[in-house]
Amino acid sequence: MQDVGIWLRFLLCACATWRVSHMLASEDGPGDVFARLRRRLGQSPAGRMMDCFGCVSLWVAMPLALYAVQGWADRIVTWLALSGAAFLLESALPQPLVLQPAAARNREATEDDMLRQEPKRG
Repeated sequence: MQDVGIWLRFLLCACATWRVSHMLASEDGPGDVFARLRRRLGQSPAGRMMDCFGCVSLWVAMPLALYAVQGWADRIVTWLALSGAAFLLESALPQPLVLQPAAARNREATEDDMLRQEPKRG
């Protein structure tokens, strides 16, 4: 029965890793707090990391691995597994459509040009 607790903790931590990583790397956040943070960090090493979902998921997964399992060897493997699970979720989920103003484009817009799919980051 103890194994069920470990798997449930791993699943919860994997979902939390994906959610927090996605929020930091891809969302504006409440009051545009994450967008402002990414802008402030700019092209610094930390700023470039914030643009990379895989990089962010590594850092987010680290404290969650401490919660998920006991023992340092297990925590290191779980840390990488949580980041990998979050990356798999990010890759498997459809990318959101991004509304882009027609005036921001160089050519004349048509009705079909209002929706754009954001290119996949990675």
